[in-house]
Parts: sequence; structure tokens; C-alpha cells
Amino acid sequence: MALENRNMDGESTLEGAERRAEITQQAGGLPIERKLTRDGESAYESVDYELRNSVISGSDGSVVFELKGAEIPTGWSQLATDIAVSKYFRNAGLNGDKNKGERSVKQLVHRVAHTIRATGEEYGKYFANAEAAENFEQELAHLLLNQKAAFNSPVWFNCGLWHEYEITGAKGSWAWTEESDEIEQIDNAYSRPQCSACFIQSVDDDLMEIYELVKNEARLFKFGSGTGSNFSRIRGRQEKLSGGGTSSGLMSFLEVLDRAAGATKSGGTTRRAAKMVSLDMDHPEIVDFITWKSREERKVQALIAQGYDSDFNGEAYHTVSGQNSNNSVRVTDEFMKAVERDGEWNTTMRTTGETVETFKARDLWRKVSLAAWNCADPGVQYDTTINDWHTCANTERINGSNPCSEYMFLDDSACNLASINLVKFLDDDGNFDIEGYRQAIRVLILAMDIVVDLASYPTKQIAKNSHDYRPLGLGYANLGTMLMRLGIPYDSDKGRSIASSLTAILCGHAYATSAEISATKGPFNGYTRNRQPFMKVMKMHREAAYRIDEVGGPGIIEDTPAGCPKELIRAARQDWDLAVSLGEKYGYRNAQATVLAPTGTIGLLMDCDTTGIEPDFALVKFKKLAGGGYFKIVNQSVPGALSNLGYTDVQVLDIVSYVTGTNTFTGAPHIGRKVLLDKGLTDRDISAAETALRGVFDVSQALAPWVLGTEAFERMGIPAEAYNTPGWSILKHWGFNAKQIEEINEVVIGRMTVEGAPHLRTEHLPVFDCANRCGKKGERFLAPMSHVRMMAAAQPFLSGAISKTVNLPNEATIEDVEEIYMEGWKLGLKAVALYRDGSKLSQPLSASDDTDDETEEGVAISVTASRPQPTLKQEGLNPPETLRHRLPKKRAGFTQEARIGGHKVFLRTGEYQDESLGEIFIDMHKEGAAFRSLMNSFAISVSMGLQHGVPLESYVNQFTFTRFEPSGIVEGHPNIKFSTSIIDYVFRVLGVEYLKRYDFAQVPPKEEQDVLLSSTDATASNRAEGSRNSDAPVAPAVVKAEQATFGFDEGGPKSVLSEHMAELMGDAPMCGKCGHTTVRNGACYRCLNCGDRKSVV
Repeated sequence: MALENRNMDGESTLEGAERRAEITQQAGGLPIERKLTRDGESAYESVDYELRNSVISGSDGSVVFELKGAEIPTGWSQLATDIAVSKYFRNAGLNGDKNKGERSVKQLVHRVAHTIRATGEEYGKYFANAEAAENFEQELAHLLLNQKAAFNSPVWFNCGLWHEYEITGAKGSWAWTEESDEIEQIDNAYSRPQCSACFIQSVDDDLMEIYELVKNEARLFKFGSGTGSNFSRIRGRQEKLSGGGTSSGLMSFLEVLDRAAGATKSGGTTRRAAKMVSLDMDHPEIVDFITWKSREERKVQALIAQGYDSDFNGEAYHTVSGQNSNNSVRVTDEFMKAVERDGEWNTTMRTTGETVETFKARDLWRKVSLAAWNCADPGVQYDTTINDWHTCANTERINGSNPCSEYMFLDDSACNLASINLVKFLDDDGNFDIEGYRQAIRVLILAMDIVVDLASYPTKQIAKNSHDYRPLGLGYANLGTMLMRLGIPYDSDKGRSIASSLTAILCGHAYATSAEISATKGPFNGYTRNRQPFMKVMKMHREAAYRIDEVGGPGIIEDTPAGCPKELIRAARQDWDLAVSLGEKYGYRNAQATVLAPTGTIGLLMDCDTTGIEPDFALVKFKKLAGGGYFKIVNQSVPGALSNLGYTDVQVLDIVSYVTGTNTFTGAPHIGRKVLLDKGLTDRDISAAETALRGVFDVSQALAPWVLGTEAFERMGIPAEAYNTPGWSILKHWGFNAKQIEEINEVVIGRMTVEGAPHLRTEHLPVFDCANRCGKKGERFLAPMSHVRMMAAAQPFLSGAISKTVNLPNEATIEDVEEIYMEGWKLGLKAVALYRDGSKLSQPLSASDDTDDETEEGVAISVTASRPQPTLKQEGLNPPETLRHRLPKKRAGFTQEARIGGHKVFLRTGEYQDESLGEIFIDMHKEGAAFRSLMNSFAISVSMGLQHGVPLESYVNQFTFTRFEPSGIVEGHPNIKFSTSIIDYVFRVLGVEYLKRYDFAQVPPKEEQDVLLSSTDATASNRAEGSRNSDAPVAPAVVKAEQATFGFDEGGPKSVLSEHMAELMGDAPMCGKCGHTTVRNGACYRCLNCGDRKSVV
């Protein structure tokens, strides 16, 4: 069965690899060769660097981090720069100096790579000699510096802080010690850094153990890791307690743990705690668990209907449970077969095994699908499949998973992750560097195994299992981007066969490397006990490798071979032959080797366009700038794909221009430069408008008063009353009809889809299919089952599973959900999670109109866009007493003069000594005495509130976007050019000046305007100002002084609605009609004020 591929000396690949393993055993360590770098070359010096600045803003727009003059590889985008500098650089405390921090990516990479190399040398038998150790470090550094690979975040956070900088941490963690060969508690957390992102914890039917889990979960959440548990051992509410009485039941404890996770989240991070809750289908409370989240969603809807707040921090969402975890049901083959034949299914008591209730299996299945359709939970984990591929079945079955479902192994275990950027191994001609890919796998597996014993863990049992079984999670990212660049459709047998081959090489070579390490270090401690099931699984992997690209093979749906490149298939089979051969001889060092993780943050660090196994989101993406502006970029895979498909440079340019527009008025239909000059614009006006074209949805927005200035409109004789009217368009004013305006926009702004592009052949359209419809006229998008089939192509070649959400359109039915979950089982997946657009009530917009959809139970499940509802009046409750904090007699502030709709307004401020706002004055001219006095009184009221501790942010959120006359164009402020009222203007100014809320500014700062000219991802994130000499002293991160709150709004728990809306608005532009905030709504942005929609992709 072994595949022969002989070199020039007549030696087969398998024979050569086996001989290398023999050398490893004889040498007492791995002989690492240089394949990515040259002999004698420093990986650090072979990369070009430049000095860059990084400024990170908080959710309120305030600057929370700033570092100038960081040394960054020139090939990195600004987004990758900001990730590295703000998240991974150690910014203070190096070698005891609190003012000294990391300032170079070289320092960051050296801290990680050298610490791992030194630890490998200390533990021994990892490297054949000093030269092999040096080669290992240089190859690893090359991978990290060139964005070819990245470790999970805890490695970047913690690894090397003690070894390189002598930074100490708290005690309490557990680690294996070489001296005693035992698990011991350590005194310095950074001497044995926490390096794992994924944990699975057990929980038994014991009250104290349940609360011990609460403590352990909190410890993991605190340090940014995720954890999952299967709660099926806990008895149901129908069962008796040993001391008499009835159990509180599982659901009551799940609600307690959910609240605890939410509290931990608000204690130090803005993101939801990463947690998985899973339950077996035969648990007595399975129905309550299935419907838990959907019931809570209906409570929210009822509370909103009764008048509770529905805004970001609405009271309705604070009162419900189930918002801090992913939920999954564990289904066996027995249950799925009962669903197929419409059989019965029993739930059983945990204590006695007696039957509690009997259901029709299809009824339970329907409830699962209905709940997932309604609110995206529960997902499904296929228990029998998971345990069929279990390498250590003789130890214990697999019960749970981490929060994203890719890591599935023994209870009380941990996994450190790393991912490879596939696109980095693809050359300009579309050839994939198989040997470079194998070297990356070999180096990373070796590094990750060293990290297992270098690391510490939150509990003694997790530390023991990690040392004894050594599970690893190597994966890849950017598969969708790579396929598009190759000109291969994501939803095609060829695309799936390539995915199968690359995943097979990944896992096969990882296990072959693990066996080679085992030749000197010995297999993991649990291997002897599990040799039989382990080798059974290895041979299952190898058998699947020999079915790649064959009819009926992984992911193949056609009745002919897909045409996967032969060299990929050959390499996949070679690696699995090698993995089995070496394993039979030496055993394996690691119980698991590969998963496909979501690669969120580290994907950004590697400048990946797509995460994990995902397809591309869109052909044109809008990126928001730090100053509040935004710009559009074409997916950089498109030009490369077109070239690989045989299109000429001129044709490629035509197609790209069709997608993203020409971004110039030169040659534009109906509105060329001559027409604009004839209309009264100057060359300077036209230049300003063309600069703005890169960041607008409609040409009229680039010709708006806040771009050209009111002087241009006065010159053209257009009165302020006209252009201040909401929805007013200069193109309509000039007499262009709807068809002409559409033609102008299609040429200048672009269609944002390749459908209908010149030169593009119909058979090539599937290459550019994305997860969503592209542009206003785009009709094509990837069907949900294409996601499932791609997962099926990769799953047979992974130790763990795949973290991926199957995206469904809003119009998907419950039957569609049932089909996806059923097909996931039939295709051999280990888990499936899905999300239907607009399905959760925490998403305030749906794809439907303002009509309620009814579920089978007659309960509305869709909430459409609406203005915030009035808060339900709370009778009998008194506000807390407050103390007025008076301003100093002499105080600083500023005066801002502006003209709004022809009315002059003066805004004056007074500040405390910490520069927080304490008072405002509003003065007006050319206005009636009554209105002027009303503004003065309003300003006094606001000032009193500020001095009594009401946060400025609360005022800003409440009063921006209020609408009444006078309103319109703002003259005199450099950033705010339009307001819907005087009060809206005042609080926009205060938001910009004191809270750095540049999302309220129509015109971003000057440096951000310059960035609009860029067409690369380097402009996708926050910007910095200037740079300074790299030899200058290191300054600590600049943190903007917080607004004094005096006890009000001090970081209470954030609602899920708030977090979801923040995500929706993360890259949302301002409404082109009324200037109000927009949020993402499917493939559009929708204005929360006037309802106008703009296409996003």
C-alpha cells in the first residue's frame, strides 16, 4: 500500500525518512536542517524593518494605548502591527525597569523562539547537537517573522517573560518538574508560563465539585483562555438526593455558572467568556437544556414589549441567563438512527439508570433544530464519531470540547495551538511549496511539544494529563484565500480535494514528527495502554489519504476524480505511510497533533484574509479608520485569481475597476471633469471629492457640503435650505435621473461584484463566490452545504475537529437546519454549529420587514429595527444621594465657535484638574431670547449633572442624533460638518474633544484623510502619529485620563446586546442621507434613524 517516490540515489521517500529517524535515535535528538533559511544566516537580519506607530482606541473612542517608533517588518500590515504591539509586546518591566518595554518584533519573536530552544536544550534529547538547536531557532524565527505561522495568544503573552526579562508572576499554578518527575505547585507563574488556549474540565455530581469548577473557570477566563465541560453526570431535577428531598437539577447550576462567567468577563475584559456547555441527549433535563436559550430570548422580547430598555445596555438582557456560553448537545449514532426510523428515545436517571421520559426521537431532533434556527444554539457534537477516532480510548472516553469545538479529548486536559498561513507557501505561479510546508510542520510540532512541559496549568489534574498525554493543536489558516488565488471554486470537488491533501499532509507529517521525537524522548506516558486504539486510528487516517480525489472520497460529490494536483496527493500518502511506519517502530510522543482552530487574533497577526477553513466574506471590504473615516479595498485574491485563470493585465485591470470602481471622475459617464467644472466646481474641489471617493457608497457623498465646504455651494448658487434637507442629493439637484445616477455610481464607485464584469467568463464565476452576496446586484453566494462539505473533506485528517460556523441566510427554514445537522453526521463530522442571519434577539435588525415571524409555538422570533423603547417606570425606588464636586476657581477649558444652519453658536467648557469635563456654557446669536435662555438653562442642568457624577459618556450617548431646528451644515469645526440639532452638535463636539469619539466626526483628522489614498490592508486599523528615534528611551503606553464618574457607571456587566451591536457597528459608515449611525444588516448597512440601506459588499 505504501507509495514509492524515489530520489536520484534510488532511495524512496519513506526509506529516507525512516533513515532520518534512525539517525535521530542514534544522535539522541532530531537533526534539524535549514530549509527555510540559509546556513549561517540570521532569520532576524534577513527581514527588512521600518519604524511604525501604533495607537489603539477603546470602544468609547478614547486612546487606551500608544507606542511610537516600534520596529516592524516592512511586509506587515498596520493591523498586524497593532496586534503585535498592543497585545503581545511586553510594554513595561523588562529586567526590573518599569519604564523599559519591548519595542521591536525582533524582541518579541526572540523572546518566544529562544526560550523554547533553550528549554529544549535544558530538557535534552530534542536536538541532535548545538547546530540542530541553532537551526531550529532560526527556522522557527523565520516562520514567525515572515507571518508563515503563529502560536496561540497565551504563548505570545507569557512565554519568555521570566527567561528573557526576569519578570515574575503570582504563584498557584501547577507544572511538571524534571527533578522530581512529579506535578508540583510553582511559585513564579512566568518561570513556567501559561501557554494553552483550550481546556476541557470534568464535573461530577457533587455540590462542592460544581463550585470548584466555578473557581477553575474563573481562573481560566481571567487569563484569556477558554474551557468546556460536559455536565451529563449531574443528576436531573427529577431525581432524589441521598439525604432526602429532590435535586435542584442541572439547569439551576448552569444558570449559576453562567452568571459567574458573565461576572468574570466584566472584571477585566470586554469580550464574552469563552465557554462550552455540552449535554448528552439522554439526560433527564435535555428538553430544558435544548430550549434554554430560546426561552431566554423570548423573555427578552417580552420585557422589551413591556417597556424595558432595548438599547445596548438594556435591563432586559441583564435579567436573562444563558448568554455566556456556547451550548451543544451530544448525539450518538443510536439516537441519529432512531431519528431516521422515527423511533423512540429514553432519557435516564444519572443515579439509577431508570427511564425518566420517553420521546419520539424526531420530536427531540425537531426541538434542537427549532432552537438553533431561533437563536443559534444548541450546536451538535456527534459523540459516536468523536470516540471512533479517539486515540486513547482505553484511558477514558471523550466527553467534552473546548468552547469552539475543535479540541476534543480527555476531561481535565489542555491544548496549545498554532496555525500555519497557507498562502505564504504559494508562489506567484500558483505552485505550493510542499517541502517548506513540511518543514513548518516539523519545526512547530517540535516547538509545541517542548512547550507542553515548559508550561504551567490551573489545576494539578490538568497539568498531569497534559504531561502524560501531550495533546497538540497544529492547524492552518487562509484556505479560502488560497483557493481563490489559485482560481479554484471553494464549492468544488477540486477545492475540497486540495483541502483534503493539505490537511492530510499537516496531520500525517505532524504524527511522523511526533514519532521521530518519540525515538529519543519516548512515547507519551499513556501510549502503551492505548497502543491498539491509537494504531487503529492512524490506519484510518492513512486509509482516508488513499481515497483523496477518488469517487466517494472525502468531500467528493461528483462521479469523476476532481483533478487535485498529483504532487499533493502523493505527499499526503507519503506522510501517512511514514506516520504509521514510524509509529509502529517508535510509538508517538503526542496523543493528538492537529485541529482547525478559528485563528481569530493570530490570523490578523499573520495578515490572513480568511480564518481556518472559512471562505472569503466579500470581494470588497470596508475598513474603518481610527479617526472615524472608512475606505474600501478589493480582496487582494481577485487580481491573482484572474491572472491564474489566464486573463491579461489589461483585462484584470478592467475587471478590478468594474468591482471597485475607477475612483475618479475622469472618463465617468454623465459627470466627467468638464461637467463638474461647468457646474462651478474648481480643480481643488474635484481633487477633494476624488480623495473621498475611496470611502463612500455613492458619488453624491463625495460631493457633499462636508467634503467640498459650504463656500463651493454658495459659489454654485445652491442655498443652505436645499443641501441641509435630509436625503438631498446634488446629482438629483443637477438633474440626473435615477438611471444616470446608477450608471455614474457603477463606474466610479464600482459594482462590488464580479457578476457582469467585462471579459469574465461564466465558468469562472464560482471562483469568486463568497459567504455573502456581493454588491447590490450580486446574486451568487456559497450555499450552506458547501461549508459542510468542505469540513467533511478535512475532518478525516484531524486529531480533533474544526471550529467553524455554518452561515445561513435569514430566509433559511427549520428544515434547512435539520438537513445541515443530519448531513454533518452522515458526512462524518465531529461537530457542527450554525448561525441564521438575524436569528438572535440580541441582533436588533433582521433581514425581514417590520413583521413578526411565528414559530411553531406561535411565538415571535424576529425583532426588526426600532428606536429605543421607554424605560419601564420603577415605582418606589429612590436614586442614591450624590455629592457635588465643585470645579476649582480657576480652570482650563476651550471655546468653540461654529455656525449651524446659519445660526452662530458658542460652546465653552470648564475642566477639573484631571482634564475631565465639569461644566459647559452654550451661547447663541441671531436667535430668540426664549431659545437662547433655554440653551443656557440646559447647559446649567448638564453642568450640575457632571459635577454630581453623571458620566459624560451617558450624556453623549443620550443627546447625539437628537433632531430639531436649527440643524444642517456645521461651519467652523474642523471635523464635525453636519448636525441634526444644536444639542446634537454640542455633544458631538464633547464626544470628539473629551472621549475621542471620532465616529461622531464626518471628516476624520488630517492623517486619516491621507490614509484614504492607500489601497492596502495596512490602513485597516488604528493609526499613529509620527515616529521617534529607536534609540530613544521607552515610554509607557499613553492612556487617556478617564472621565471622573464618582461612583456612577463604574464598569457594570455589559449586555450581550451591547457587545453584538458594537460588532455590528465596528466598520459601519455614517448614513449618507441623515448622518445617523448605521449598523450591519446582512449584506447592507441600515440607518437606525431613517431606515436607508447601503450595500456593504
